[in-house]
Amino acid sequence: MAAFTHHIFICTNQREKGHKRGSCDVDGEERLKSAFKKELDRRGLKGEVRANSAGCLDQCELGPVIVIYPQAIWYGNVQVKDVPKIIEETVVHGRIVEELHLKEDQLNCKKK
Repeated sequence: MAAFTHHIFICTNQREKGHKRGSCDVDGEERLKSAFKKELDRRGLKGEVRANSAGCLDQCELGPVIVIYPQAIWYGNVQVKDVPKIIEETVVHGRIVEELHLKEDQLNCKKK
C-alpha cells in the first residue's frame, strides 16, 4: 500500500458544556470526524487520505480544531458544513481555506 498523502487529525476532546476553554466535541458524537470520513469515501480518497481522531490539540479556544499533515495546516471553528470545502480546496487542490485557517500567531495563545 502506498503512503497516505494527507493525515487529517480531528480533535475529539470533550469537556463539560460551558467550560472556559471550550470543547471540540462537546456531545461526544464525533460528527466532524464522521463527516471527514464520509467525504473522503465519497470522493474515492479512502486509503489515500486518512482522517483520525485526535486527543486535545491544545487549541481549545479556537475549536473545533483540525490539523492536516504533512503540510501542518491548522483550521479552527470547523463545522460539518466546512468539510467538503476543506477536502476540495486543501486536500485536492493544495489551497488554504483562509476563513478557517489558524495563523501561526494564533496557535498556543490561550484566550483569557
